[in-house]
Amino acid sequence: MTRQELIHNIRTKRSFLCVGLDTDLKKVPAHLLGEEDPIFSFNKAIVDATAPYCVAYKPNLAFYEAFGVKGLAAFEKTVAYIRQNYPDQFIIADAKRGDIGNTSAMYARTFFEEYDLDAITVAPYMGEDSVTPFLGYDGKWVILLALTSNKGSHDFQLTEDTSGEKLFQKVLRKSQEWAGDDRMMYVVGATQGQAFEEIRKIVPDHFLLVPGVGAQGGSLAEVCRYGMTGECGLLVNSSRAIIYADTSENFAQAAAAAAMAVQQEMAAELDSRGI
Repeated sequence: MTRQELIHNIRTKRSFLCVGLDTDLKKVPAHLLGEEDPIFSFNKAIVDATAPYCVAYKPNLAFYEAFGVKGLAAFEKTVAYIRQNYPDQFIIADAKRGDIGNTSAMYARTFFEEYDLDAITVAPYMGEDSVTPFLGYDGKWVILLALTSNKGSHDFQLTEDTSGEKLFQKVLRKSQEWAGDDRMMYVVGATQGQAFEEIRKIVPDHFLLVPGVGAQGGSLAEVCRYGMTGECGLLVNSSRAIIYADTSENFAQAAAAAAMAVQQEMAAELDSRGI
């Protein structure tokens, strides 16, 4: 998916919501556990319920790899189902890969050739040669971890060098030498607040993937105030607050209602900025 196609979808659907498919068998409704593939059954119902209100899905690989071959089969079926039935959805592998060049090349082949996803989250710690293999695919995106929403982000990402530059700022500046805003996005946690203003000074036009709204307590209004661009420039992810809005047999309807509520907030933010 190109940048302009993504922007078109955001404007058409009046949404920049990404639904995180962090499917945990300990949390899915009990009546699904008797299904042949309860992970896929849950995901299918969630996707069917939320597709009108979002522009992206983000399956987190840890929740599938934890179940070995069966989990990966459910992941593959989920991606194929979205591709076949909702081709306008942007699909992100939340895999946080990144290794020496030849290993990254294999990860890139896995997610871009075997699974045909649109994007993958990548850890930039090992530098350029660990990232560039992911950039060798036309129409595919790299989403670099920059400033994350977890408490431990302060341990390294906010540390400063002798010139006063923070590590996440160095990641933003250096990585722009590898790809432009049509190929690269950045992960910035919703809980980082006004840091978005600082980030936009370095990457004014790049899309930001923003986790942490909903269950983690991030504010959508604050993210939009400091992070939105004239073309939106945001994909805001919500996982638990949507997919686990209810654990009864009415879980899909509850997920749809939760996603619609976020979409309506997003529409108001877009409208207020004339997007």
